[in-house]
Amino acid sequence: MATPPRVFHDPALLRSEIRQAQADGKRVGLVPTMGALHPGHLSLVAESQKSCDLTVVTIFVNPTQFAPGEDFTKYPRTLDADLELLSEYDPVWVLVPEVDAMYPPGSTTEVKAPEIAEPLEGTFRPIHFDGVATIVLKLFQVAPADAAFFGQKDFQQVRVIQEMVRDLLVPIEIVRCPIVREADGLAMSSRNRYLSPEEREVALSISRSLNEAAQRIEAGDSNAEVLRDTIEQSLRSAGIGEIDYVSLACPRTLKPVETIEGDVVILVAAKVGTTRLIDNVLVSPPAS
Repeated sequence: MATPPRVFHDPALLRSEIRQAQADGKRVGLVPTMGALHPGHLSLVAESQKSCDLTVVTIFVNPTQFAPGEDFTKYPRTLDADLELLSEYDPVWVLVPEVDAMYPPGSTTEVKAPEIAEPLEGTFRPIHFDGVATIVLKLFQVAPADAAFFGQKDFQQVRVIQEMVRDLLVPIEIVRCPIVREADGLAMSSRNRYLSPEEREVALSISRSLNEAAQRIEAGDSNAEVLRDTIEQSLRSAGIGEIDYVSLACPRTLKPVETIEGDVVILVAAKVGTTRLIDNVLVSPPAS
């Protein structure tokens, strides 16, 4: 039977309740989200529940990670539907704070994201990861969980948070969880709802080209430049005209590689119509 989650609006009350739960011996997991929940988010909740006694989900559309002209105002807000989805998971607590609760009036402090934020997304969304790092650190303060769960779809974001936690000595475990995909292979995203049926068909070329490149690497292809060019050609042939990046990079540093000699992450960011999509795949070459 579905159990409505306990909803908090006051960060201080949530922090107090989490501390009490931990004092009672409970392990607490945290799933930070911006709402508009889909099965990808819910997979993080399920993963938290495997190792934690209590899961806290935060729903907050963070204004500081959107640049002027990005989709902050039109970002989907579906709180009632989100809470209904979370009612299938128990126990779940949900923090839904007001902006002033997370950014008290007059706030000027921000976190500068670590160096790993500079390439890729950092090139095309230069303020994005500073906003992400700032809000995530705030969430770690108001929801001081034992572990936090993030999806691999935002691969660079996970690395940014891992580096921030290490650098600032934040006592929390960061767990990266696998990408959840639609039946047709499209990586689940709250932004997928912006795609028309025709655009969705075009968008499938992203996951398809990533899978084809991964298969070539697993078969022994080690020339990163050729693989990158092949992915770009596949995307353009499908009708994607605006490609921000295709990168074959070291999963730890996100620096591009020329020759694939170990694990590699292939990352793509491109616009389909007016919708910007990102996707990635982690690949291991055959053992030598």
